[in-house]
Amino acid sequence: MEVFGDMKKVLLVFCICAAIFVQDAQAAILLDKVMAVVNKEVITWSDLYRAMEFEATDAVKAMKDEDRRRLFRENEMTFLEKLIDKRLLLQEAEALKIVVSEDEVTGAVKNIMDKYAMKEEAFKEAMKREGFTLAQYRKSLSEQIIIGRIVDHDVRNKIVISDAEVDKYFAENPNLAKENEGYDLSQIFIRKTDSNAQTEAKLKEVIAKIKEGEAFSAVAQQYSDDATARIGGSLGFIKKSELSPEFVKALSTLKQGEISDPFWGPNGMHILLVNEAVSFKDQKELRNAVKHKLFEEKFNDQYKNWLKGLREKAYIEIRL
Repeated sequence: MEVFGDMKKVLLVFCICAAIFVQDAQAAILLDKVMAVVNKEVITWSDLYRAMEFEATDAVKAMKDEDRRRLFRENEMTFLEKLIDKRLLLQEAEALKIVVSEDEVTGAVKNIMDKYAMKEEAFKEAMKREGFTLAQYRKSLSEQIIIGRIVDHDVRNKIVISDAEVDKYFAENPNLAKENEGYDLSQIFIRKTDSNAQTEAKLKEVIAKIKEGEAFSAVAQQYSDDATARIGGSLGFIKKSELSPEFVKALSTLKQGEISDPFWGPNGMHILLVNEAVSFKDQKELRNAVKHKLFEEKFNDQYKNWLKGLREKAYIEIRL
């Protein structure tokens, strides 16, 4: 009888442990629930929040946990859409066998370290402070390179601006040749929100990064709310006659390579970098500037249509 009694105790302990294991497994499933399905891949809650943590500014990271979680919850859908687009781009690249080697990623990491004059240990320490391992950073960098290549392959390399298109632009803008003054600009745009404190905190952070000597393009990629953020805030060449009065005033005292003070526009705050103040020497330079402008316009339109096409042919299920 004692043997059977011991066996009952063992079975009882086993059943309790099994029940706990099942409960823990169910809790884990609930915690890391599926937020979206993109073809055969899933985007989980942890994927989404890891992406938000990765892109969070220093001001957001400095928030109280409760405030930061609330901000993340309010922006879940926006980030989820970004993650869906990213998965579609990586899947398209995989289908076309577009890859990046480990050596290429190592080279890209080295270029970044050289740019900021950082040794490997300092770089790893910086990653650790941001809450990421070097392996995670390399994976993210690899994906960025692959996405750049698929966009070049499917969109950018297929765009051609003909002489006829340039001629047509000149015909539709007869005063263009006379108005040969303009600027090659980059900008950081901070969208106006209901919270002035939040806008000011972001602006303060942007100014601090610029004063520390961080590249304007890198700051724009991280902080700008404009669509040009992904290309470092580049606006390309803009004629002086096409600029708003606020822009003309801000640029009036700037020389090539200088950065404007922040100034308000109708929808938010702008900071401008003058890449080049352009006064064309001849008609050829003017035509090249027009060609660049037309190229960027066509690229933006075709990129949006291409991405829309990827979405239309994909299976996407959002469970947010």
